[in-house]
Amino acid sequence: MTLETITRRHFFGASGFGIGTLALSSLLGSQESPRRTHFAPRARNIIYLFQAGAPSHVDLFDHKPKLTEYDGQKIPEEIIKGERFAFIRGVPKLLGSPYGFRRHGKSGAEISNLLPYHARIVDDIALVRSVHTTQFNHAPAQILMNSGHQLVGRPSMGSWLTYGIGTENENLPGFVVLVSGVSNPDGGKACWSSGFLPTVYQGVELRAQGDPVLFLSNPEGVSSETRRRSLNALNDLNALRLEESGDPEITTRIAAFEMAYRMQMSVPELADISKEPKAVHELYGTEPGRTSFANNCLLARRLVERGVRFVQLYHRGWDHHGTSKGDDIVHSLPELCRQTDRASAALILDLKQRGLLEDTIVIWGGEFGRTPMNEERGGSKFLGRDHHIRAFSLWMAGGGIKPGVTVGKTDDLGYAPIEDPVEVHDLHATILHLMGLDHAKLTYRFQGRDFRLTDVFGKVIPKLL
Repeated sequence: MTLETITRRHFFGASGFGIGTLALSSLLGSQESPRRTHFAPRARNIIYLFQAGAPSHVDLFDHKPKLTEYDGQKIPEEIIKGERFAFIRGVPKLLGSPYGFRRHGKSGAEISNLLPYHARIVDDIALVRSVHTTQFNHAPAQILMNSGHQLVGRPSMGSWLTYGIGTENENLPGFVVLVSGVSNPDGGKACWSSGFLPTVYQGVELRAQGDPVLFLSNPEGVSSETRRRSLNALNDLNALRLEESGDPEITTRIAAFEMAYRMQMSVPELADISKEPKAVHELYGTEPGRTSFANNCLLARRLVERGVRFVQLYHRGWDHHGTSKGDDIVHSLPELCRQTDRASAALILDLKQRGLLEDTIVIWGGEFGRTPMNEERGGSKFLGRDHHIRAFSLWMAGGGIKPGVTVGKTDDLGYAPIEDPVEVHDLHATILHLMGLDHAKLTYRFQGRDFRLTDVFGKVIPKLL
C-alpha cells in the first residue's frame, strides 16, 4: 500500500492494531483469570436479586405505626410541597400498611408478616432503610440502579466488574442474567449492557425455555468436530480482518465464538437443576422445567459455585399502583411475596451451609420505593402506592457485609431518610470496595474522558462493613 492510498480512517484503524492484538490475547487467554484488584477483596462473586417494579418498603421492611395511626388523613401539604410524582395529583391521603410486622432473630429486625421465610435470615442480612434515588420512572431508575447513570449507554455494574477483575470460569460468561416474572424489566437489556466497554463484558441472558442460550445446540447433522473446524476457519478469517482493520470489536467476536463453543458443553449441565437433591428443591420451592424466580435462585447458586463473577436475577411485577386487583397491595403484593420470599431466604441459607456466603455478596431490592400515600388514580377503590424516590429499603448479605444490622432510618411516615441517607452511587462504591476495587480508580477512557461506575459521586458505607 502506497502512502497516497492510505486514508485517515485506515491510519487510525491500523494504529489500533497493537491494542487489538493485546485485547485478543487477553480475551482468549487470561481474560478468564482474576485480574489484579486494588486491595484484598472480601468477596469474589455477586448475586443481585433485582425486584423490578419497586417493592413497597413501608409494607415489607420499614414498619411505620404512625402511618397506620394517620391512615386515611391527608398528608400535610408542607411535606409534599414542590414534589413531583408519577401519577398522584393534588394532596393525597396517607395509607397505613394492612400488614402486621414482627421482630425476629437476635437482631430484632422488624419484618412484614408477608415475608415469613425472611424471618429465618434476619441475622444474616443487613437492612438498609434509607436509600434514595433521583429517577421516578421505572426505566431510567432501573438503568441508574444498574449503571450509575439514568441514560442508556453506560456500562452496567456486572460489566464493570468483569472488565475490572475478570471471571474464574473459562467455560461460562463472567456476567449472567436470569429473568422471571410478568415481563422483562422496563429498562430492558440496557440494564445489563456493557455500554462503551468491549461487548465481551455485557451480561449474557440465559433463557428459561428451550436452549438456555440461542443456537447453543449444533444443527442436525453437524457434529462437534465439524463445528470446531468451522470455528477455526472463521477465526482465521477474523484474525486476518483484525490485522487489516485493527477493529477491537473483532477480538470480541472471536472470543464470543470461542465462549459459545465451550458453553455447548458447560451450559446444559449447569441448567439441569433436576439432579439437585430433593432437600434442595424443598428448600427453594423449585420445580424443574418451569420458569420461576425460585429456579433462577438455585441456578444463581450453581453459577457462583462454578466461578461466575456476577449473576443478576430480574423478577418483574412489583409495580403496585392500585388501579385494579392485579396491581394492588391487598391481592397482588402478597402474591409477589409468595413468589420470591422462600427462594430469597433459601439462597442465603444454601450459600451459608456450603461455605459460599462469606465470598458471595447477595443484594435484594428494586429501583425506588412506594409512597406512604394511597395513589387512588382515577378514583380507584383498590389500595396502591405511587413511585417514590425519597426513601426505600433493600438488604445485602455475605461477602464482608455486616450481618444483623440495620443502616439508616426514615421519618415516621417512611417518606424521607432522617439518618444515614444512602444514594445509589454509595451502594456501588461499597460493592466495588468489597470486591477489592476502589470505585474512583476503576475507570475506562471513552471519548476523551475517564468514566467510572460512580461517575463523580459515591462513598463507601462503613456501617455496612
